[in-house]
Amino acid sequence: MAYVKVITCMAMMICMMLISSPMVVNAISCSEVIEEIEPCLEYLRGGSSAPSRECCDGVNRLNHIADTTSARRTTCECLKSAAYSISDLNTNHAEELPRRCGVKLPYRISTSTDCNRIRA
Repeated sequence: MAYVKVITCMAMMICMMLISSPMVVNAISCSEVIEEIEPCLEYLRGGSSAPSRECCDGVNRLNHIADTTSARRTTCECLKSAAYSISDLNTNHAEELPRRCGVKLPYRISTSTDCNRIRA
């Protein structure tokens, strides 16, 4: 009987902890964004006429990871920052990348994109 009371008490404590714990928000970091687009560098520099399979897989993963307004804005800002740091960036390839990978983004990959206007 005491065993049942202990188990019941523990179960109630676990339930209370779950109910009272704050919701965890999945955030994306710039390092994750860079890691996913790293295989795209050759294409983004104009060294190849089409993005690689690994590149498109990364673009696809980014699109799935960044599924909230906040995450999409963060991803956009990271992509803009990365674009400024890529020497010999082919801006046409950057803007065409999602389409070439079969991914529909709600914004253009461009240094002129206003990331604050993005909605999920």
